[in-house]
Amino acid sequence: MADSYLTLSSTGESQFVEKRSRFISYAHPITSEDEAKEIVAAIRKKYYDARHVCYAYALGHDVWTEEYDPIARGTAIMRANDDGEPGGSAGKPILGQIRSRNLTGVLVAVVRYFGGVKLGTGGLAVAYKTAAAEALDAATIEERLIMGRLVVDVPYTEADTAMRYIRDAGAEITARDYTATSTVLTVEMRQSLEDDVRSRLSKIYTLKFL
Repeated sequence: MADSYLTLSSTGESQFVEKRSRFISYAHPITSEDEAKEIVAAIRKKYYDARHVCYAYALGHDVWTEEYDPIARGTAIMRANDDGEPGGSAGKPILGQIRSRNLTGVLVAVVRYFGGVKLGTGGLAVAYKTAAAEALDAATIEERLIMGRLVVDVPYTEADTAMRYIRDAGAEITARDYTATSTVLTVEMRQSLEDDVRSRLSKIYTLKFL
């Protein structure tokens, strides 16, 4: 089970000119669709005189685990917007660059100022792909862990055993509370370790998962 994902820890920005059209691109870490929309709105406001602001974003730890299909699937969300460019010539190549790096929690927006020379659908796709790639290259990519969490209630007489099982499984006790007869432990671990931690603790028959 994958228990980590790649995202951005800093923004990236780039710009270049292709046949007199100017492309200005931004890569941002995001945590929600609303945040993505707010960033795009701010870019539109800043570049109010630009003809196009195209973008794509991906959210969800499992966003790239299934066959590529830019629609929402549960918690996995992909969006691509051509903003008036020919269909598939802008949003899709931008999204493709996010996918090629296996990134999630990421928005890439590309502003285009038309220079008077038509690039054609193929030329546009290459230009938007390049703009997205350069913005992502300018950002900082980091790996983050997907964490699991358990809360258990264990009698005092078995608390030491439970804590030993937790440590042996590579998990961490992040909080410890007490009742009249038991200890309540909050346990965190890499998601891939959760089943093992649960299995070990299940050997203590008086322990309860909360």
